Amino acid sequence: MVDLHWKSNIVSSDMPTKLSPSSNIPRVMSLPPLTVPFLTADISASSSPACSAYDHYLRLPQLRKLWSSSDFPDWKSEPIFKPAFHALEITFRLLSTVLLDPRPYVNCRQWLRRIESLAVAEIETISSLCEDDEDDLDTRGTAPTADLSKCEGVSYSQASLLPRLATWYKSKDVAQRILQTVESQMRRCPYTLGLGEMNIAGKPSLRYDAVCKPTEIHSLNKAPNDDLVESCENQTVYTTHQIIESWIHVAAQLLGRITERIRDKRFDKAAEDCYMVDRIWKILADIQELHLLMDPDDFLRLKSQLAIKSTGESTAVCFRSKELVEVTNLCKDLKHKVPEILEVEVDPKGGPRIQEAAMKLYVDKNEKGRFEKVQLLQAMQGIELAMKRFFFTYKQVLVAVMGSSAASGNRVGMGSESGDSLSQIYMEPTYFPSLDAAKTFLGYYWDHEHKCY
Repeated sequence: MVDLHWKSNIVSSDMPTKLSPSSNIPRVMSLPPLTVPFLTADISASSSPACSAYDHYLRLPQLRKLWSSSDFPDWKSEPIFKPAFHALEITFRLLSTVLLDPRPYVNCRQWLRRIESLAVAEIETISSLCEDDEDDLDTRGTAPTADLSKCEGVSYSQASLLPRLATWYKSKDVAQRILQTVESQMRRCPYTLGLGEMNIAGKPSLRYDAVCKPTEIHSLNKAPNDDLVESCENQTVYTTHQIIESWIHVAAQLLGRITERIRDKRFDKAAEDCYMVDRIWKILADIQELHLLMDPDDFLRLKSQLAIKSTGESTAVCFRSKELVEVTNLCKDLKHKVPEILEVEVDPKGGPRIQEAAMKLYVDKNEKGRFEKVQLLQAMQGIELAMKRFFFTYKQVLVAVMGSSAASGNRVGMGSESGDSLSQIYMEPTYFPSLDAAKTFLGYYWDHEHKCY
């Protein structure tokens, strides 16, 4: 084990440091100051009327009721899987919406490619959640499945749109490729999804209709203003944002479980959930980019009818989603879990106690139970990266779809400068300054060691 004598190489600590006389490691060259402006953007939801209008437009109260329904008391992961399956099923509806669009100028080919790519990413995420669920002793074998040998008649979903899309001449090719993805991605899981995939292995099938309730999901397929707004783009926007909200809810449930698993010192399982949240932020960014395929004139006309504008609002349009704001703040609050993971207390005098513990962890990771902590810390930083990338993507899409004024119309004072609320999120300093400093000093140390030979 290498003795790095952290304190001898760390500057700007109010705590007196002692250098071991037996140290044979030369002092590291002077390091640049790592002072970080701990200024973070105040993430808050839009006004109550704006949020209420958003909820009403997407029929979120009805969706939330479906997300929170408990039909399988022994299945602890039900609150996570239900909205994930809802998002997937609504994606199938988006596919049919595009194919039924009567406008001759719609870029149907690109829409189908993007939707297929989205469905593949969703299936990959769901299959990973299924695998993690089966690897966990607390949830293994609790998913509601049906044994094919005991099934009479059709063994796959009767209510999902995907089996029907696989037989329709317009959607047959893309739907069958999605079914092949289901077959491939669920190969490592002891059961399959039951969406009409081949299931060559004859594995048990998830009771998809009982879990997802596609009939109830598709009863919400029309926006409340559908009869009042004469725009085919209305259905596309409505469906797209229902998918977004479903995945945001999955992320919220996972973040709650991450906190529980860190508290129970199940760091490996907490890391798995962090990687899932990372994936979800990437899926959300992909969904946002679908707006680039919408017709500019039709979308801007719909925007005017829906009163989607930034005037008079102090927050970006996306913050009309109250759960997006909640998930964003929960992701930022993961920084408060670092001392608990490292099993150290924050130095009230501002000393580098957490930084030192992180550096020792990175080096001594081979000890029992320590590499899981490294993986968890890395996954938490991955969430920060994915989240900031999402808001950067959102702003660029906003500029491309609505114009630059829509992206810069919301300004909040930030010291002597002023910037829009979205830029403040991805431009603010790292949420994990101690981990950042630990890696910086560790990098300097190994650079110095290399030069000594």
